[in-house]
Amino acid sequence: MNFFLALTLLPAALCFASGTPAAGDRAPEFTLTAQDGKPVSLKDYRGRWVVLYFYPKDFTGGCTLEAHGFEKNLKRFAAAKAVVLGVSVDTAESHKDFCAKEGLNFKLLSDAKAEASAAYGSMMSDRPLSARNTFLINPGGTIAKVYVKVDPAGHAEAVLAALAGLRQRKAGK
Repeated sequence: MNFFLALTLLPAALCFASGTPAAGDRAPEFTLTAQDGKPVSLKDYRGRWVVLYFYPKDFTGGCTLEAHGFEKNLKRFAAAKAVVLGVSVDTAESHKDFCAKEGLNFKLLSDAKAEASAAYGSMMSDRPLSARNTFLINPGGTIAKVYVKVDPAGHAEAVLAALAGLRQRKAGK
């Protein structure tokens, strides 16, 4: 096996070795570059709910549909004190173009080295792309809910409903 191929397969191997974090697990920390070229870390959002969604590729049908679902509901996420962060292995420049073309007003993070995708068990097994998984992270940095192999249609609404239920349960304690 040549060196480049080995490096390409490494994130997928890490994904299978570490597995997908589960609800109740501490959310893996990361620092990635956003579409504006600035670094974004999970710790920047401590004290807020985080919707961390992984997706395969900018400018593709399912990924555009999913992104529009989150964009359409941004005010509802903000009202729930939640931030939406999208992650793929695309470059920050690709994310910038994708946001401009599609009118997206939330952060898309470049995971070009696939380290965050691997840490969240969100690499495709057959290609070096992020898998379509979502993690709802509570204000303390713990994963509250995991969605694996997401159907992009209606996904944002499902996450909003889960977020409302989790926030209500927390308020009732």
